[in-house]
Amino acid sequence: MPEGDTVWQAAKRLHVALAGKALTRSDFRVPQYATVDLTGRTVLNTAPRGKHLLTRFEGGLTLHTHLRMEGAWKVYGTGERWRGGPGHQIRVILGAADAMAVGYRLPVLEFLRTSEEERVVGHLGPDLLGPDWDPRLALANLLADPGRPLGEALLDQRNLAGIGNVYKSELCFLLGVTPWLPVGALPAECAEQLTATAKRLLETNRERPVRRTTDRPRQDLYVYGRAHRPCLRCGTPVRVADQGDGSQERPTYWCPACQAGPAPRPGAAQKWRERYPRIPR
Repeated sequence: MPEGDTVWQAAKRLHVALAGKALTRSDFRVPQYATVDLTGRTVLNTAPRGKHLLTRFEGGLTLHTHLRMEGAWKVYGTGERWRGGPGHQIRVILGAADAMAVGYRLPVLEFLRTSEEERVVGHLGPDLLGPDWDPRLALANLLADPGRPLGEALLDQRNLAGIGNVYKSELCFLLGVTPWLPVGALPAECAEQLTATAKRLLETNRERPVRRTTDRPRQDLYVYGRAHRPCLRCGTPVRVADQGDGSQERPTYWCPACQAGPAPRPGAAQKWRERYPRIPR
């Protein structure tokens, strides 16, 4: 699932493959940009900004892409078989003499002037993996709405950029509070640890092929994706329920014994019990 570390890795792959090279192939398979041809233009760089990718070209152009849930950028060498998905899922191909970058299932793909990038990323809070990281501002943003559930506040990229649904669940577990705890009710020690722990998790994983939040062999995550399985700390079955504002709800995992705070609204957990029957231990 794309989160800040995933996007950082994608940006690095694109940058290494294309930066400083003139394009030998340019193929945009979306109606709005079907006639765009960047062949001959030099790629300057690709930079991540939270969950956004900004690929810049000479002449002051930027390609803005966002992976959301299903998107992916794949880089292939000369003659290498493309394995990112069927051809109809390809949205863009950018090729140099020795590398081919292919964007699959990209839900956001748009061109803009490089000078206007703030139009698409200016709303973001401090980036956990970016040069603008400011833990005090990130915490102040989170605490600005003290009644908001912590899980929802963490997913709001206007507060801090880079946390997705996996890190939301794992971070709340590591802090020992449920994702439904109002931000303003965070114990002082948790508030101090929150941004530092989030920063550590993403920095530790940005170079890893498999995301890990635990120090346990063969166990990558504490709670995410572990519905009904025993908690790695106390053995209590991990629970799952929807969390969100109604328009965009996400499955949220927590241990009712290890994490203090309110439970989800009635009915949220039942929906997930019906969708995910009990998993054998």
